[in-house]
Amino acid sequence: MPMINADGCLLNVSVEGRDGGPTLMLSNSLGSTMQMWEPQMKALTQVFRVIRYDRRGHGKSSVPRGPYSLERFGRDVLAILDDLNIARTHWCGLSMGGMVGQWLGANAPDRFGKIILSNTTCYYPDPTRWHERIKAVKEGGIAAVADTVIAGWLTADFREREPQITANMKAMMLATPVEGYIACCEALSTLDQRELLPKIKSPTLVIAGRHDMSTTVADAEFMRSRIPGASMTILDAAHISNVEQPHAFTDAAIGFLTQR
Repeated sequence: MPMINADGCLLNVSVEGRDGGPTLMLSNSLGSTMQMWEPQMKALTQVFRVIRYDRRGHGKSSVPRGPYSLERFGRDVLAILDDLNIARTHWCGLSMGGMVGQWLGANAPDRFGKIILSNTTCYYPDPTRWHERIKAVKEGGIAAVADTVIAGWLTADFREREPQITANMKAMMLATPVEGYIACCEALSTLDQRELLPKIKSPTLVIAGRHDMSTTVADAEFMRSRIPGASMTILDAAHISNVEQPHAFTDAAIGFLTQR
């Protein structure tokens, strides 16, 4: 896996799949690594050349000092594409990855084909929840918030039915560097990209989780209504819908990305 330099931050990048196929870039949620996409990789790599990466402050990427910003995350993506000499790619981002996708769709439209924005939002009207999480993590580490976050990531039914997958997701989150996690939370606490949505000209699919309490169906519908021509799919899942409903998510993604 190459390490790609984005303005002094080394980013852990993986490129797999079909040589000569269309390119698809995947972007993870807060507190996860590229491993969160494993349920999709077998199917996606048969169709696409798939790029995954660990966001700055996460996984095997560097953990530079904050503050971070959505623009910074977006420029990291462009640095990866430039380093790999990829002019244009499709995009699929979940949660924080969807927020980065909104910035990219509005600010680098020539670099993106189709865009999937999954389990995400463009705006947090009240930053209190983020300030509380930052305080808790500063005082008690990521373990202080892990159970609450996992309960939002996956429904109770799924957690009971799939304890090993749940444990793996929690372990991935607990391994996130505290400094990187806090810097990302700080960036999200001021999120307001409502004005960017009408500027997204790429064909866009918004995916929502019916049981997602952190980025709700209403949040998804707001984005769908303001991105020109966007469509929407609702899955029977909480926040990390690609893990909870892997087949439905993969089918929706491939169906949208390959549709003429």
